Amino acid sequence: MEVSEYLQNAEDSMTLATEYLDETLSHIRAGKASARLLDGIRVEYYGSLAPISNVANVSVPDARTIAITPWEKSMFKEIEKAIINSDLGVTPENNGEVIRICIPPLTEDRRKQLVKQCKGEAENAKVSVRNARREAIDGLKKEIKQGLSEDIEKDAEAQVQKLHDKYMKNIDDLFAAKEKEILTV
Repeated sequence: MEVSEYLQNAEDSMTLATEYLDETLSHIRAGKASARLLDGIRVEYYGSLAPISNVANVSVPDARTIAITPWEKSMFKEIEKAIINSDLGVTPENNGEVIRICIPPLTEDRRKQLVKQCKGEAENAKVSVRNARREAIDGLKKEIKQGLSEDIEKDAEAQVQKLHDKYMKNIDDLFAAKEKEILTV
């Protein structure tokens, strides 16, 4: 493999790690209503599992409420059951036309728990970035045995380290933003 391929593979892995972290953090509720909270919840729809957004209109009328308007009356029970069985920790209210989910304000203990959960997710992303760096550097060291000059290898190693530092900063920024969001009352 060429040096550029090692760099590209490392950058791809690091990008995936930060994107996954961003997606994971978006599903952790911070006391504010967001349609993205429902992204991971699937409902039974004509024999297959579908996201709630595929079977209903999901809106956020205010900061504490998510409104779900199913397109078919038969979906009310399925959507309610999926929300109750999810790890969202809220009970939906159904008035026959709209399912409402009221997001309660977070307690101090719950906020600390969520920050700890976010920190764990951020640490997992950092481990993935470090692993991508290690794999790239190991591959470059093997290329020396195949005839790659040591100068080129050292330059490539420095580029991998720069990528690593950039993505570590991105992860820290994502975590800091989510932590601020959670701790803001």
